[in-house]
Amino acid sequence: MPVSVQAVSPALSHRVLADLIPGSRAKVTARNIALVVGGAVFMSIFAQLALPLPFTPVPLTLGSFAVLMTGAALGPQRAGLSMALYLAAGMAGAPIFSDHGSGYAFASFGYILAYIPAAVFVGYLARRGRDRSPIKLFGGVALASLMIYAAGVPWLMAWTGADLQTALVQGVLPFLPGDLVKTLAVAGLLPAAWRLINRR
Repeated sequence: MPVSVQAVSPALSHRVLADLIPGSRAKVTARNIALVVGGAVFMSIFAQLALPLPFTPVPLTLGSFAVLMTGAALGPQRAGLSMALYLAAGMAGAPIFSDHGSGYAFASFGYILAYIPAAVFVGYLARRGRDRSPIKLFGGVALASLMIYAAGVPWLMAWTGADLQTALVQGVLPFLPGDLVKTLAVAGLLPAAWRLINRR
């Protein structure tokens, strides 16, 4: 009785999108390096798509969308390294944070610190196949967004001297509608990409 490849190696069903990029085994390291750097560049570009808000020192950006997409597409290790590279380059002076910022001396830096664990978490979910289901991915992405807030709000409080209520008004409430849209987008795009791939 023939045995399917998937039955022999269940891990194959837990590939992330980046694993589908063709290449010989000898070129895996170079490919992974390119993916890590590409993820950091992708993050840098989307961080510049920012809209300052007059009532809060935290800008509205597409940075979190890039974090979630990078995590789901690259998997936990590569996505975590991409965000670490992005963070390190920005702290070293590269103008790649929102509004071409760099360093750490600004109110929204705490959100950037959370990009690494958020990307790793979403990548972990994708590695377990959650990126095939919109419902399963939606819940995981929503939780990753909460992780970003969990680091961003305390930093905002410490940097501005705001109390918790003020920090929530300035650093959470204005961004919830946008985060819902981002979460829906990620939860729709990744499963759609897998359906397209499976058809081919």
